[in-house]
Amino acid sequence: MTRTEIIIKDTHRGLRYVDGVLSDVLGAGRYTIQTPFNLGFYRRPKVEIVLVDMRERDLTIKGQEILTADKVAIRVSIVVQFRVNDPRAALEAVASYEERLYTDVQLAARRSLASSTLEEILTNRNRLSEDILRDVKESAAGYGVTIVRADVKDLVFPGNLQEIMNRVLAAERLSQAQLVEARTKAATQRIDAEARAEIKRSEAAAQAEANRSAAEAEAEVQRIKTEADIKALRERAESARAYAEHPALLRLTELETLHELGRTANARIYVNFNGNGHKEEE
Repeated sequence: MTRTEIIIKDTHRGLRYVDGVLSDVLGAGRYTIQTPFNLGFYRRPKVEIVLVDMRERDLTIKGQEILTADKVAIRVSIVVQFRVNDPRAALEAVASYEERLYTDVQLAARRSLASSTLEEILTNRNRLSEDILRDVKESAAGYGVTIVRADVKDLVFPGNLQEIMNRVLAAERLSQAQLVEARTKAATQRIDAEARAEIKRSEAAAQAEANRSAAEAEAEVQRIKTEADIKALRERAESARAYAEHPALLRLTELETLHELGRTANARIYVNFNGNGHKEEE
């Protein structure tokens, strides 16, 4: 009797078969298998371990020519990302889970594309992925496979249609470029007009402020002058009352004025003497 050691990595699972019957699913670790032998009526059972890869993998569905709902032949390639979540079902439910998944995705893509027009396919490529996931997800779970995502890798159209589409795309790009240029020019003109309007508003506001300040200054000068005139009139009125009440003050003021004038050599004073009516010039 000989023994064989098998190491199962964490990325795999092992299915142990004893005489062709599944006994258990093995996780990561080291396992020993005894080689059977016959000794008369005694026979040791045969043990076999089959490894299943549990990692996420890609499956490419190569170009399939399919007619759309409006009878346009297109060739599509699809990439499917999947992983095994039930190693027992993956090995025992179908002969080959990868081949079965390939067929299921292929048929789902045909059903989706056959029910869509060319315009729908071009405007919404995600619809194909969504249809495949919805159509295959449940059936794939029956043989232990989980579909992570399904994406359209390539879409190939007939030669004449491809040329027309290229022209349409070129026209769309040119139209978009012209639209961007027009929007940029309009935005530049708008900003320039707003800047000029803002400058005019600033100049008008500055002129209005200057006019207001000048008007306020002039009004203040006029007010001060008026107050000075009023004050002078009041002082004169007060002086007149004082002279009326005290005539001697008026006489004293006259004498002071004469005294000041007398200091000037060129001053000419005329004095009226009421006694004889004679005017004397000095």
